[in-house]
Amino acid sequence: MNAGRPFKVGVTIHPQQCTIRELRDAWRRADELGVDSIWFWDHFFPLYRDPEGNQFECWSLLAAAAMDTRAPQIGPMVTCIGYRNPDLLAYMAGTVDQLSGGRLVLGLGAGWFERDYQEFGYVFGEAKDRVRDLREALPRIKARIAKLKPGPAGPLPILIGGGGEKVVLRLVAEHAQMWNGGGAPDEFAHKSAILDEWCQRVGRDPTTIERTANVGATTPKLVDEYLKAGLQHFVLRLAHPFDTKALERLIKFRDS
Repeated sequence: MNAGRPFKVGVTIHPQQCTIRELRDAWRRADELGVDSIWFWDHFFPLYRDPEGNQFECWSLLAAAAMDTRAPQIGPMVTCIGYRNPDLLAYMAGTVDQLSGGRLVLGLGAGWFERDYQEFGYVFGEAKDRVRDLREALPRIKARIAKLKPGPAGPLPILIGGGGEKVVLRLVAEHAQMWNGGGAPDEFAHKSAILDEWCQRVGRDPTTIERTANVGATTPKLVDEYLKAGLQHFVLRLAHPFDTKALERLIKFRDS
């Protein structure tokens, strides 16, 4: 039993080292299991195993999954702000949200995978440069979304991923409806508390920001520790060959 603590279960499906047919089968199976959210990462090359293996583009997948799933939310986990013009990204998000019937979450991050930048001709710079780009892009994205015709079909919440205590968590407090953190439960609790502090500083109710985290296979004890740390939305990592047994266990625990 989950001790009366409600939580959500999502899945980040790693779009690498597989065929498109296997990937589509994975998101369909996750959808049929009753996940609360389906996500894809935004990278141009595999992050592990064969560095030259298959890898599929995030927003193309989101457009397909938008038409092929019913999960309450879909989105990028997370899209790198340096890969696309912010206004174009907002335009893309509005269209995918329309395709999904209003289920898109616009997950954003500063970026970190240097190979993506180098091989596609983007400037990698330093971490502070990429965080600055995120800070500058957020108002542009929100302004462009407000101008779209048609606008989004749903609320189109913004999720920001990252744990930088001086800038990133402040950006979450200022702009986002969801935050994606990481680490063990004690680290997650620490970052979540920092986010609460930033909310107080900027005049934001911290309960209006949903707390999410990417996690591996969990046990009831670990789930309970994360819940005590303030996690509301578990996003399980799912890698090829896309074995869903751990996901099934977590969904069963959610529903118990």
